[in-house]
Amino acid sequence: MTPRYRLDGPPDAPVLVLPSSLGTTTGLWEANVAHWTGSFRLLRYDQPGSSSVEELGRELVGLLDGLAIGRASVCGLSLGGATAMWAAVNAPGRIDRLVLACSSARFGEPAPWLERAALVRDQGLEPIADGVMSRWFTSAADGGLVARFRRMLVETARETYAACCEALAFWDFRDRLAEIRVPTLVLGAAHDPATPPEHARLLADGIPGARLVVLQDVAHLANAERPEEFSRLVAAHLAAVEAG
Repeated sequence: MTPRYRLDGPPDAPVLVLPSSLGTTTGLWEANVAHWTGSFRLLRYDQPGSSSVEELGRELVGLLDGLAIGRASVCGLSLGGATAMWAAVNAPGRIDRLVLACSSARFGEPAPWLERAALVRDQGLEPIADGVMSRWFTSAADGGLVARFRRMLVETARETYAACCEALAFWDFRDRLAEIRVPTLVLGAAHDPATPPEHARLLADGIPGARLVVLQDVAHLANAERPEEFSRLVAAHLAAVEAG
């Protein structure tokens, strides 16, 4: 089944794919769209509930196939970054360039992710919502922004969220980072407890030629809390590659 998606921007512009992250929808990118639609055709989509990143990566490639998009760049945040990495290695002819934001080659030991999956299947998203918000945003974040993303999280289907937790539990791409051969920008966040800056540094060190920028005064959903700076860095990376 084709995932829910949106296409915005000029039909003849380069395509920038924007997968959702764990517990979000296409609304993850709402604050960034206006910064990019003049230069890119934006393909936002909801990642389905799949229990492996490989399945999510195949969904990405399948979506490109279904929309007759030959090549695209991908900007993925957190789980979306893992999906982007898988696609860059396993479907290299389809990927022009990458932005990996607040992501990781390994999101920690499996047990906590599997425990979270079990809890969500049993009780839904409400019991974990406040804890997740404390990782997604700093204490200085706008209250309305946090409330909007909290609603997005708790409205996520239980099985979708739980399955993606399982995908994160068993994701380990550390030995394959050197196989990524497209120009890559790695964005970390100084106050991100979910994927701390050392995760971003590992990505940048492992991917040939990757550039690392660590955003200050921001947590895990850096694109939403600091949309202007985030969007500017992404646009500059993509424009520099095109100019080259």
